Amino acid sequence: MGLHSWRSRLRPRPLIQQLEIRDVVARALVFQERLARVRQSVEPPNPGWYPWDSFGTLQRLNDLLKGANRFLDPMIGDDPVLDLGCGDGDLSFLFESLGCRVCAVDHSPTNYNRMRGVEALKAELDSSVRIEDLDLDAGARLPVGRCGLALCLGLLYHLKNPFGVLEQLSRHARYCLLSTAVTRFAPDGATEVNGMPAAFLAGRDGLRGDETNYWIFSETGLRTLADRCGWDVCDWIAVGAEDSILWNRQQDERVYCLLRSRAFPLEPATQLVSGWHVLENGAWRWTEQTFSLILARGGRRLGLKVTAPENLQFPVTLSARSAGQEIGRHVLECAGDYECAQMPPPRDGVLVEFTVDRALPPDEHDGRERALVVRAVDIG
Repeated sequence: MGLHSWRSRLRPRPLIQQLEIRDVVARALVFQERLARVRQSVEPPNPGWYPWDSFGTLQRLNDLLKGANRFLDPMIGDDPVLDLGCGDGDLSFLFESLGCRVCAVDHSPTNYNRMRGVEALKAELDSSVRIEDLDLDAGARLPVGRCGLALCLGLLYHLKNPFGVLEQLSRHARYCLLSTAVTRFAPDGATEVNGMPAAFLAGRDGLRGDETNYWIFSETGLRTLADRCGWDVCDWIAVGAEDSILWNRQQDERVYCLLRSRAFPLEPATQLVSGWHVLENGAWRWTEQTFSLILARGGRRLGLKVTAPENLQFPVTLSARSAGQEIGRHVLECAGDYECAQMPPPRDGVLVEFTVDRALPPDEHDGRERALVVRAVDIG
């Protein structure tokens, strides 16, 4: 990452440009193609590149994350991203391309190509991602004192001591995106355990013949583990894999969850919440007819720079409400640019909800409901 990119990262990203998970998925599709070209241009490591699709997880995160949790910038803040069990580092390099500082961690004896893949990609990409070869089960300390977001995707069942690792991580990370296999039944395929705080230890042949698999939890067991290790659950989904069998004839299931550490006090942040479409041209967003944001401590004047599209029926009214009270009403007489300001109540973490009395319905050209284009959010 060049000096200009680092300087840009040190400046707060304008609120309207904060990355929503759909923006990350869209950029990942482009970056995935770039990584594929890089892999084709270098000698593959022995026995080959990491064979599983790291980017496929991002679509699950799009299903998982709700409301304000869909915006990653407030989670990460100015702290680095920690990628535990990084494989060939695909997600590490993706987050670096989004402007994040990243530390990628894996353990060469259990990594698919002994970490030769992630090292080769780092060199070819001229990347600044920090790579650490650590045995977390041996009690190795995490390489960063604090991080905004930890990625713990497909790692938990490879750990001998998941309790110790998650507990240590809660002291270093503000948020954690975690995925792991779960089971609804005991290995006999008949005993229901999903409602029990249960975990099963795999034998020496592991699960499906992989000796690096150790533990598999029930959903209740995983929730209990997270709670005992100092994490609160923010978002949680369980999904099945139709073409994968866990044991006997039981379908493989995975949990994807966003966890927030109780060891890290939340820092107030102004952030977008709901009703916002993806960032376009790096500078503006369409809204739905109703959209909202949270105003952090210290914000007393909230201004929107909006564009009313030509094909709305005018006049159009934009109203703002907070704590059940109307705090702003703006009549847009014709198409064009407007600045709409309101004075929210002087409290921390104020939710402001905006409503437009007219919107463009989905049509054959655009399947979204569209009301206004917001070019900037100004906090005074």
